[in-house]
Amino acid sequence: MAHQWQGVINEYRDRLPVTDSTPVVSMGEGGTPLIRARALSELTGCEVWVKFEGMNPTGSFKDRGMTMAITKAKEEGAKAVVCASTGNTSASAAAYAKQAGMRCAVLVPEGKISMGKMAQAVAHGADIIQINGNFDNCLEVARKLSESYPVFLVNSVNPYRIQGQKTGAFEVVDALGDAPDLHILPVGNAGNITAYWKGYQEYAAEFTNDQGDVLPAVATKTPTMWGFQAEGSAPLVAGHPIDDPDTVATAIRIGNPASWDTAIAARDDSGGLIEAVSDTEIIAAQRFLSSRDGVFVEPGSAAGVAGLIKKHEQGQVPAGARIVITVTGHGLKDPQWAVKGAEAEDPHAAEPVRVDFDVVSVASALGLE
Repeated sequence: MAHQWQGVINEYRDRLPVTDSTPVVSMGEGGTPLIRARALSELTGCEVWVKFEGMNPTGSFKDRGMTMAITKAKEEGAKAVVCASTGNTSASAAAYAKQAGMRCAVLVPEGKISMGKMAQAVAHGADIIQINGNFDNCLEVARKLSESYPVFLVNSVNPYRIQGQKTGAFEVVDALGDAPDLHILPVGNAGNITAYWKGYQEYAAEFTNDQGDVLPAVATKTPTMWGFQAEGSAPLVAGHPIDDPDTVATAIRIGNPASWDTAIAARDDSGGLIEAVSDTEIIAAQRFLSSRDGVFVEPGSAAGVAGLIKKHEQGQVPAGARIVITVTGHGLKDPQWAVKGAEAEDPHAAEPVRVDFDVVSVASALGLE
């Protein structure tokens, strides 16, 4: 019988902080496809792969970290969890909390919340509270709530989230046989670039787990890490927090990343970079990936693709490099921008062609003879 994927904790148990008695809360997350991006490869002259995290249970990479966060919350006897969110975290936290039999409170900033993501939190029965402020204000309140009341904070400041998310790097190496030359990610709260770098480092060195077992290196190297923020929400590029971040890419609309220092360390230690791309470049990249390579991602996920295209146009992508781009969330999370991206190429792209009820008319409309 073929192997049934067991979720990231059970698949990588020997590299995660769990024991045989830990009550694992899983929805089969991880094991997401690594897709050869033919069009991006042709454009750049490189071997480009896309790690499609939109195929996780709630449609984003957040599930990797949430399985660990909720598992540890349950292990510690928590009855409720709280998170601040611009969308994907709330969807993931709400789903995994229900799986664990817990109550979930979600603090969201006013305005600019993707309904595709909010609908998930609503569907999973989360207590949703809108704060008059931005994401960073929400996170501040969530932190204080968890410090003063019996609720467990499950944002990326929770170290178990990073532990779960590092498994994405493990899967890349397992699929390719080694680490890529270059790994590219969008950067918002900066937990993912932190986690991937941690995972690559652990796979490239001898690893001693919590049980004292010494595990051999799996990879022979670590990749250079490139991160990309949206121009209107690029505190790591500016070098200071952004008080009023603004971008169509709601998943990365964060002005003061919780994992700031570790993201900078991942950049510097890997010899990489963190730069910014415009909303126009992000939407164009989203369109390119969906229309040319068949992978439909939300705008925030396309920031890394936009970054690769931009750096290629600047002549700064190493020729023939093996590149992996993590695309973090499914396009159905925020579909309005996909339509706008298509209409930017063709104003009538979203309008169906109307023909008579016969096969010849349909063939003619398709340009068939």
